[in-house]
Amino acid sequence: MNIRLSNLHLSYGQRHVLDGVSLGPLERGTVTGLLGPNGAGKSTLIKAIAGLKTPTSGEVIISDDDGHVSGAQLRDVVGYLPQDVLATASLTVLESVLTSARSRSKATVERAAHVLERVGIAHIAHRFISQLSGGQRQLVALAQMVVRDPQVLLLDEPTSALDLHNQIEVLRLVRRAVDSGHRMAIVALHDLNLAACYCDRLVLLHEGGVHAEGSPSEVLTPDVLERVYGFRARVLSDDGIPVVRPVVTA
Repeated sequence: MNIRLSNLHLSYGQRHVLDGVSLGPLERGTVTGLLGPNGAGKSTLIKAIAGLKTPTSGEVIISDDDGHVSGAQLRDVVGYLPQDVLATASLTVLESVLTSARSRSKATVERAAHVLERVGIAHIAHRFISQLSGGQRQLVALAQMVVRDPQVLLLDEPTSALDLHNQIEVLRLVRRAVDSGHRMAIVALHDLNLAACYCDRLVLLHEGGVHAEGSPSEVLTPDVLERVYGFRARVLSDDGIPVVRPVVTA
């Protein structure tokens, strides 16, 4: 399984959001982090890969050993976790996960229970979605995706509503899912240091294009951060993993 993006353009009316984005191949067994300021195009790019936004021009090519993946097969292969999770579902946590699994067999119920344990929300399995906090709903949405066992995990800011403990747990879960099977993940993140810890490769978007791409050490440099984010930083190394520290000025 791999993903290639070829000269991708996407606009909302007259506003160009993606402007000639080319990436790949992104391979199974890897976690790719999408970074960039607000409005850089991270969410739009993930939606385009998921098949939820149609590019103005260019291609998203998802391939397996048998060739290109599209249509109904794409829905089976790709799991998408949106940034905004609906709060109005009149279902319990367990019911919502079973609905995502499209089955209520004994084996599926057991698998759903196991997924809730892995995500750390088994204790709220019988609470209604509408009663949950934003962070809890985000974890439920993650469980809904994981229970389907997709080969491609697309996560749009999965840690945005979570405390630090759960941010780390979510990224650990994604890392384990990729490392333990023939899967790949693309994750939009704002936390540069978490991205450096859990991603194999980083793609830094700026003004609709790819400004930098490579390993965390190649992308997270003081010059790049100042050009894209507009702040000065020191980048230290902790066992080969870059650690970004903003330069504090009076």
